[in-house]
Amino acid sequence: MSLAFGAELDELAASLLPGARPVRIIAFNKTEANNWTLPWHQDRVVALRERAETPGFTNWTNKAGIWHAEPPIELLERILFARIHLDPADSDNGCLQLALGTHARGKIASADADALAQSVSIEDCVAERGDVLFAKALILHRSSPSRTSAGRRAIRIDYCAEPLPPSLEWAA
Repeated sequence: MSLAFGAELDELAASLLPGARPVRIIAFNKTEANNWTLPWHQDRVVALRERAETPGFTNWTNKAGIWHAEPPIELLERILFARIHLDPADSDNGCLQLALGTHARGKIASADADALAQSVSIEDCVAERGDVLFAKALILHRSSPSRTSAGRRAIRIDYCAEPLPPSLEWAA
C-alpha cells in the first residue's frame, strides 16, 4: 500500500513497531450533522480482501462490502494505529480518549471495558491540526459526541508487523 503521507510516517511507525507496514486507512469526519459517540472498546477486527476460513480468525462480518474478522491475539498485539489530525481536537469536539495501559491486558470483554477504563488513568487526546498520535490497537479508547459546531476530521492508518496466513490478504 502506498500512502500520500510519505515515508516519514511509515518509518516512524516501524521505529515504534519493527516490521510494521500500513494495512488499512480510515477517514473520520465528525460534524454537527454526523456526530457520534463510541463507548470504551478495543479495535479487534482486521479488514480482509475475502472471507477464508482460517484457524484463529473468528467473528466474520461484512461491512460495506469489506470482510472483517477478529484475528488471533498474537496478530492484534502487533497492530498499532496512527491518527493524523486534520482539525484541532479537544474535549469539546469529542476528541479520542485513551484508557492508559489497557493495551497490555489482552482481549477485554465488551461488558468489562467501562469498569476497566474507569480503574486506570484516562487521557484526552487533545491535538492541533497536523498532530499525529500513535497507539496500540488493543488500547481501550472511546469518543464522545461533539458539543460544538466545529468539525473534527482525522485520518487513521493501521500498521501491522505480523504477516497474515497464506489464505488471507489485507483488504487494502
